[in-house]
Amino acid sequence: MNSLLKRKSRGDMWFDIINYALLTFIMLLVLYPLYFVLVASFSDPNYIYSGEIWLFPKGFTLDGYERIFNDSSIWIGYANSILYATLGTLIGVAVTVFAAYPLARKNLAGKSFIMWFLLITMFFSGGLIPTYLLIKDLHLLNTMWALILPGAGGVFNVIIVRTFFQSSIPDEMWEAASIDGCSNTRFFWSIVLPLSKSILAVMVLYHVVGFWNGFFDALIYLSDDKKYPLQLVLRNILIQNQVNSGMMIDVESYAAKMRVTELIKYGVIMVSSLPLLMLYPFLQKYFVKGVMIGSIKG
Repeated sequence: MNSLLKRKSRGDMWFDIINYALLTFIMLLVLYPLYFVLVASFSDPNYIYSGEIWLFPKGFTLDGYERIFNDSSIWIGYANSILYATLGTLIGVAVTVFAAYPLARKNLAGKSFIMWFLLITMFFSGGLIPTYLLIKDLHLLNTMWALILPGAGGVFNVIIVRTFFQSSIPDEMWEAASIDGCSNTRFFWSIVLPLSKSILAVMVLYHVVGFWNGFFDALIYLSDDKKYPLQLVLRNILIQNQVNSGMMIDVESYAAKMRVTELIKYGVIMVSSLPLLMLYPFLQKYFVKGVMIGSIKG
C-alpha cells in the first residue's frame, strides 16, 4: 500500500519537473546580480565595461578591497551600522513583543480601541517636516536615537506578533498555568517567549535588515559624518562618487582613478552585504514558520 502511495503519475512527474525548473530559473535571476557584483569586485573594470565579464573574473585584482580595508570611513560606518542594528533590534523587538502580547489577551480592556488607534497610524502620519521638528524638539538630532526610537514599535510588526500569540498560545494554557499559581509575568517569560522562537527570529531579521539597509533617516537627522552608518557611506560612494581621498593615494591619472573608484564601489557592496548573508542561514529555519503562522489570522 505504501509503495502505491509513493508512486507518481506521469502528470505529477512533469509538474515536479516544471516546478523545479521554474524555481531554479527564479533562483538564478535573484542570485546572479549578487554573483556578478562579487566577480566584478575582483575584475579589471575595463573588462566589465566591454561586457566580457559573465561567470569568472578577468584581470584579477584585490586593489579595491585593499583600499576599502585601509580606509577609516568604511570601518567607522561598519561599526556604526552594527551598533545601530544591534541596539535598534533589541529595543524594537522588545517594544513589539511587549505591545503585542497584551493585545493578544482577551481580557485586555479597550483592546479594540487600541488596535484601531494603532491601525490609523499606518495610514496617516504627520509627514517628514513635522517628524523632523519633533525629533529636533526632543533634542535627538545628530544622535543615534533619532534612527532607533521613532521606528521602534512598528504597527505591522505588532499585528504579526499579536496574531502569532493568538494562534499559537491558547487561552487554556494561561488558565491552566494560573490555576497552578503562575503570574502573568512568569507565564510570559517562562511559557510565551520559549514558544515564540520562530516569530522572534522573524522580528529580529526584519529589524536587522531594516536598520542595516536604512540610510534615509541618517541622511535627514545626522550631520556628523563620524556617525554615518555604512549604507550612507555607500550611498555617497555609489551615487555622489565621493570616494574618500585616502583611498586614492598613489593614484595619479584620471583613468586610474576611475578604475579604482569602480573597484571600490563593487567591493563596498560586497562588504556591506556580507553580514546579512551570514545571518540569514541561522534564522531561515524559523523565518518561514514564523511568517506563515503570523499571517493565518487577522
